[in-house]
Amino acid sequence: MGTVLEGLDWIVLGIYFLALVAVAVWVVLQKNKNTEDYFLAGRNVGWFVIGASIFASNIGSEHVVGLAGTGFESGTPMAHYELHAWIVLLLGWLFLPFYIRSGAFTMPEFLEKRFDSRSRWFLSVFSLVAYVLTKVSVTIYAGGIVVSELLGIPFWYGAIGIVIFTGVYTVIGGMKAVIYTETLQTVILILGSIIITYLGLQEVGGWSQLRDTVTAVSPDHFNMWRPMNDPNFPWTGLLIGGTIVGIWYWCTDQYIVQRTLAANNIKIGRRGAIFGAYLKLLPILIFLVPGIIAFALSIQNPEVFSIEKADRAFPMLVKTLLPVGLKGLVAGGLMAALMSSLASVFNSCSTIFTIDIYKKLKPNMTEVKLVRVGQIATGFIVVLGIIWIPIMEKIGGGVMYQYLQNVQSYIAPPVTAVFLLGIIWKRVNAKAAITTLLTGLLLLILRLGSEIYYQPQIAAAKTLDGIMYEFATINFAHMAIFMFIFSVIVCVSVSLFTTAPNYKTIVGLSFGTLTPEQKQENKGSYDTIDVVLSIILVILVIGVLSYFTG
Repeated sequence: MGTVLEGLDWIVLGIYFLALVAVAVWVVLQKNKNTEDYFLAGRNVGWFVIGASIFASNIGSEHVVGLAGTGFESGTPMAHYELHAWIVLLLGWLFLPFYIRSGAFTMPEFLEKRFDSRSRWFLSVFSLVAYVLTKVSVTIYAGGIVVSELLGIPFWYGAIGIVIFTGVYTVIGGMKAVIYTETLQTVILILGSIIITYLGLQEVGGWSQLRDTVTAVSPDHFNMWRPMNDPNFPWTGLLIGGTIVGIWYWCTDQYIVQRTLAANNIKIGRRGAIFGAYLKLLPILIFLVPGIIAFALSIQNPEVFSIEKADRAFPMLVKTLLPVGLKGLVAGGLMAALMSSLASVFNSCSTIFTIDIYKKLKPNMTEVKLVRVGQIATGFIVVLGIIWIPIMEKIGGGVMYQYLQNVQSYIAPPVTAVFLLGIIWKRVNAKAAITTLLTGLLLLILRLGSEIYYQPQIAAAKTLDGIMYEFATINFAHMAIFMFIFSVIVCVSVSLFTTAPNYKTIVGLSFGTLTPEQKQENKGSYDTIDVVLSIILVILVIGVLSYFTG
């Protein structure tokens, strides 16, 4: 296997890595005095950096590789998940004021303040396992594809090499290193992806020619709204189930929320979320559309633009379309996507393990020792993620982005229900929270286990097998809706049939317990421009949803 990069490409790539190292070294030289410095960058980060970090954390190589692969294979239905920009607004407007008011470092810590320590323990362990199942393994897998395609080295060498490089600056520099390197990576990633989209559209003959070429072979490729009974992409599942997953991911997951907690007040954090929401609109243009372009090119000229597997669509465009020099820039962008995601999940894992598990077990540990424990924890997460990769291809039919949505659809519902109900309804108590989380975990294990066991081509012979087979093959997005409804019923029922919480202990952590001063503080935390920009973004989302109708 040979590299597609030439002399000038290597120079451009080298300059990018030197810039990245310079930023990381600058951060490391500032040193982390305590856990707030290491895990939340001293709570003194501006809105632009927060927004860029939110985008870079979300847009990893699983999007560059996986979303382009989904665009190649299925078209636009999965764009529903990329239009979750409006849910990022929910983080800024609904959830963030409660998080910052609580003073929590982590989402499990917030659950303890709102409910009790049982919920904190559950979410701590649950989050770490979820990161291994989704973020770590998927990102390493995608990185292996990118690096092996571009540099001409074996899959595992590329994946593990990038993991080590990223791990070093993440472990040493903490949240500051992650959040500032992500700002640089965001610029490189967007610039490189826009270039390849532009060149791809030129090669295919423009947007009209792209639509004509694709729809002649696959009429539904530009239709986000598939029928309710569509086995893969029912619009009900993607719109409603996708929203449930979106609230979990954007509003309750440490991986994303930690960026906004690095702000020193609600206004800065909210503006960071609004900026991040605008950036979140870009993936359709710069990742999904290139996948569709790759599909069109493979129809127009299969000899030059052939693809063996959908997940290789984006790397193929890099190899075939870009001139010398630009290949190096885009290669840097792809690696930036990989490293930003890995750095984010490393930091989030170490934060949860250190603050929510280790510190709970050893409350008298010094700040320096806690930082060191967080650094050590990262290595174990990486190893577990690598072990899980071979299992990934059995879920989601081997298409990576779809695998990610499958697993997240089963993780999200109980967590979404507990956080959402806990904030909007003060009557939700600790028993309801832990019961909902545990029953949701049971459903997740049953569904994931049955999905791994039963393959779509295997018919069930016995009655019991038939029932389990049907359970295993319910569309993943519809499954998210069923699990969420079940979780809400459990949470509300247990709350009503058990003792109400002590409202004095949860002042400011639910709408019903806000003091007059806190309500006034909320009103003073935004300006007209924040409201206007949020409304414009919602209009843009509706516009995209209206355009891709076939």
